[in-house]
Amino acid sequence: METNYIRSPRRKRRVGFMTLLFLFIVSAIATFAWFGYMKYIPSREFQHPSYAVSNPIMVNGVEAEHGALIENGEVKLPLPVLERLFAEDKPIHYESATGTIVLTSADKVLRLKTDALTGILNKQPYKLTIASEVTNDTVYIPVTPLEELYGLKVEYNTESGVVTLFKEGETVQLAEALPDNGTAIRTAPSIREPYLLKVPQGETVRVWQEVDGWLLVQSKQGHIGYVKQKEIKLTQTETVSIAERNEPFVPWKQGQKINLTWEAVYERKIDPTKIGEMPGVNVVSPTWFELTDGKGTIKGKADPAYVKWAHDRGYQVWALFSNGFEPDRTTEALATVESRFVMIQQLLAFAEMYKLQGFNIDFENVYTKDKENLVQFVKELTPLLHEAGLVVSIDVTPKSTSEMWSMFLDREALGRTVDYMMVMAYDEHWASSPKSGSVASLPWTERSITRILEEDNVPASKLILSMPLYARIWSEKAGADGKVEVTSKAVGMERVKQIIAEKKLVPVKDAASGQNYIEYSEEGVKQRIWIEDDLSMKARVELARKYDLAGVATWQRAFQTPSIWNTINETLTK
Repeated sequence: METNYIRSPRRKRRVGFMTLLFLFIVSAIATFAWFGYMKYIPSREFQHPSYAVSNPIMVNGVEAEHGALIENGEVKLPLPVLERLFAEDKPIHYESATGTIVLTSADKVLRLKTDALTGILNKQPYKLTIASEVTNDTVYIPVTPLEELYGLKVEYNTESGVVTLFKEGETVQLAEALPDNGTAIRTAPSIREPYLLKVPQGETVRVWQEVDGWLLVQSKQGHIGYVKQKEIKLTQTETVSIAERNEPFVPWKQGQKINLTWEAVYERKIDPTKIGEMPGVNVVSPTWFELTDGKGTIKGKADPAYVKWAHDRGYQVWALFSNGFEPDRTTEALATVESRFVMIQQLLAFAEMYKLQGFNIDFENVYTKDKENLVQFVKELTPLLHEAGLVVSIDVTPKSTSEMWSMFLDREALGRTVDYMMVMAYDEHWASSPKSGSVASLPWTERSITRILEEDNVPASKLILSMPLYARIWSEKAGADGKVEVTSKAVGMERVKQIIAEKKLVPVKDAASGQNYIEYSEEGVKQRIWIEDDLSMKARVELARKYDLAGVATWQRAFQTPSIWNTINETLTK
């Protein structure tokens, strides 16, 4: 008789469960072992430091895109790296057409040519031991002038070929290796990454940043990598020394506000004997010099008799230099190192000839494409004028969307270079404005100041509020289409006073503009004037005091009424 055995289903399930449990435990142990291995067992793989170029450049713990060139043991640095390093001030300018490099600082201008061992520092010869060059369309500059002008510190390790750059005043954290068997510098922040080298116990490294318990460090050979934070000990910091420089140029007496007035000089010379007293004025700026061609030629109308008169009264003379408001001429004159230098040399000669104390740059109606070249001109001009003891100021309009009158002005860059920036806070409503209004209402004037202070970071100690001594007589006449036709003409303060007296008008305070206001009819045409007088001047000067500006300026002297000088002076100095 045959017997059949039937396996219990429960037994089958139990065996299967035990198998799965066993596999799970084995898998868990393997996984745990793997994670333990990955977390606690460091990789012993060595990766030799390698670079795409023979002399890599390290900046703030990061390899730059371009490498350095080495000639006779001396380093040349690529211009793209320097441009990023000094991105804020942009002190290095290269003119490819002539192979000219211009380096500017607060007190120096160095002109170099590629492949030349001599240059011009300010106005003196400058010698190099190796020349700048262009290789693979990249400009390379020797480090010596960079060290002298900008305090750049350059370390070149002959063993590794690595070049490391530090800006003057930069502070770097140092640390030393702790383990007896050395500290591994790895390619990435993980112990499973290959190591580049081992730093012996007690050896110093530079620390650049912290990343999740790891530190990005640089060895004494210049190599960059990561070490576990617990394997090194922070020690001290090192600060790159600041290069010795000349004493900063002091443009003005400490504690005294500037009170400048422009003297508009047209075809005839000004007869200073007919100029009345101007209490409080301490600077005059005659409009004497004008750019006449694209080569940089300057036409002058300076008058030694006017200078003597001004000096006898204790005034400084900051002669105005204008571009003639001609944009194409301006483009050409600003475009090259040579034409800019031609202008600078002439201004220096004029200053010496006429015993001037400074210049006021008034470039207007300029293409926006010339923005950088204008800044470059001012950078090249200022150190040389300072060397001659001359003050540098520049006129800027309030900020607006006008390309030719406002947007070409890089106020922030200019403000870092010049001694003073005159904010020409007038012509809120200009000569051909389609709408009548104040030349410079008080709210508009204040906004003109605050926008430059806040948006362009120009220090208040460099800003001068320029105020109008003229008003506009607005004529409003109904046109054939029913629209109001508006025309205007500028008049000085005395003329407005005459109109008020002749027509027996009583000015009223216009709250919106902060000025006195009159209106009347002449031959059936409505006439409107927002008056410039002691009230408006006092209010504007109080704005200059409110923001602690360097002073005030007035356009222009011939529009004045005699009482205005006392009003400005008393408000400015009270």
